Amino acid sequence: MPLVKEHPCTLKDIYALPDGTRAELIDGNLYMMAPPDRLHQKLVMELSATIRQHIQSKGGDCEVYPAPFAVTLNADDETYVEPDISVICDKGKLTDRGCKGAPDFVIEIVSPSSRKMDYSKKMVLYSDAGVREYWIVDPAKERTTVYHFEEDSAPVIYSFDQIIAAGIFDDFSVTIVDMLK
Repeated sequence: MPLVKEHPCTLKDIYALPDGTRAELIDGNLYMMAPPDRLHQKLVMELSATIRQHIQSKGGDCEVYPAPFAVTLNADDETYVEPDISVICDKGKLTDRGCKGAPDFVIEIVSPSSRKMDYSKKMVLYSDAGVREYWIVDPAKERTTVYHFEEDSAPVIYSFDQIIAAGIFDDFSVTIVDMLK
């Protein structure tokens, strides 16, 4: 993700972008987002649908939002992200513009242009903001890194052919390779 304009930018700068322009605002720095490829979008669609179906089958109240979906993590106006998948269980965080505060569960699908951002900046950002669980699905490496921030445990890495259980939901698991068929 190329850095477009240096600090200090605010939400006002995000909302002033031309329609269809996607960018994220992290610590007051504006980062443009490259368009995703087909595999990226397939994974977003399949994972979102599978999570939503699980929540509905259990009568849960959480809501699933694929990107583009605005998330302002902090009380300030210098952080705005668009996770590939956001799961929000506290409907009080939902506004007409998106989510104000940390989603419970975030999934990022790694693209070549987002690799460094997803594994470093966003991992720290999501942890500090109070995201309970964070998955980094990496098609190039065919692995998923899972962070259970609530448990303050080390990340666990799964290959695409292994079953991954979500920590925030009972009885929910996926195998990424099954989503690629």
